Amino acid sequence: MFLTFEEAVAWIENSHRFGEKLDLIRMKIACELLEHPEKTFKSIHVAGTNGKGSTTNFIKNILYQAGYKVGIYTSPYVVKFNERIGIGLDFISDEDIIKYANILQALWNRVYEDYQDSITFFEILTLMCFLYFRDQAIDIAVIEVGLGGLLDATNVIDPVISVITNISYDHMKQLGNTLESIALNKLGIVKPFRPLVTTEDNPQLWPLFEEKTHECHSELIIINPGDITEIKVGTTTEFIYQETRYKLQLTGLHQIKNAVLAIKCIETLKKDKQIEVENRNIIQGLWMTQWPGRFEIFNGNVVLDGAHNIGGIESLKSSIKLVFPAKKIKCLFCMMRDKEHFKVIGELDNLVDEFHFTQISYYRSATAQELYEESTHQNKFTHENPRDAFYHLRDTLKENEVLIVTGSLYFISEIRPLIANKY
Repeated sequence: MFLTFEEAVAWIENSHRFGEKLDLIRMKIACELLEHPEKTFKSIHVAGTNGKGSTTNFIKNILYQAGYKVGIYTSPYVVKFNERIGIGLDFISDEDIIKYANILQALWNRVYEDYQDSITFFEILTLMCFLYFRDQAIDIAVIEVGLGGLLDATNVIDPVISVITNISYDHMKQLGNTLESIALNKLGIVKPFRPLVTTEDNPQLWPLFEEKTHECHSELIIINPGDITEIKVGTTTEFIYQETRYKLQLTGLHQIKNAVLAIKCIETLKKDKQIEVENRNIIQGLWMTQWPGRFEIFNGNVVLDGAHNIGGIESLKSSIKLVFPAKKIKCLFCMMRDKEHFKVIGELDNLVDEFHFTQISYYRSATAQELYEESTHQNKFTHENPRDAFYHLRDTLKENEVLIVTGSLYFISEIRPLIANKY
């Protein structure tokens, strides 16, 4: 039995990341044994390669502004473990994590004894969110997919709407090496007679979307970028969509797409009479949304961005060019060994003026030297200690320089506490 928060989190984090078999059998067994907590509230399911977290938070905050008791389930966390599960503006408490960890450890033991299979790390977290949302009697939950879609632990829900941000290369070991295979996996969240809304802008993938939604008798809604006008991107972001002006605290062109996706999701649910939301709730919900580690600017010259794949880096590059067009760019970079660091480094080689490589004490982290050797930059450096590297680079920035810290959300979660309390 767990008595402390630290004990509970240690058990969860030391659970297997993936099961021996990639399927939903364990989740279906667990939900049955728990008397299907996932069926006790409405849900919205959000998948995609990049932008899931921002889109999920936009939707949650719009519903919060409309007066709903709304749950949110996202991953990974940046500041505190509890960020993964929340209701309204509050995260799950340490005490509740202890409570549900004890319930789920007993369930884990039962499944292992009866079925000789182990409930995994992400399955434990997903079941915890289901139990918490049930016990708190929420109205609706916004559930972010952890990996892919079809066989993701969250895919036992029957959402009122499915949302897909985009399709890009990431997690190819699990999802396949082509955009088509990745898309098919993410399209696995589409449910019969439930609408799908997406900002996917690759016409070559649209036939897959059309085929899947036709098969499920589901409405397909693809956002038209031409409906977005008067875009302004700086330290804040503004745009007009369908004759209404919106303003975001989150920076970047990609955040406009995420925000419009959230708007269209809400509008579709309103049309289907699933929710009641006023336009002022949408405006307020979008503006209040903040998301740590996503092009987060401190002191005007330090940017933390958890981009960890090609799609994320492309968005980061476009934001840098828009927000800091005349600045010299220094980059402090760390990436996980199992990501496409060679391609990402190649993209950044052509953007930054100084390239600094470091590492963190996490088993998946590539070493600074490994990353350094993949770069062709003429002005590159290695740092074994990420904190010392960050302090040095930040404290020696000149007026015309900007420091970009990027490559991994795990990396951002280590760096952010060094700066968040200062500004």
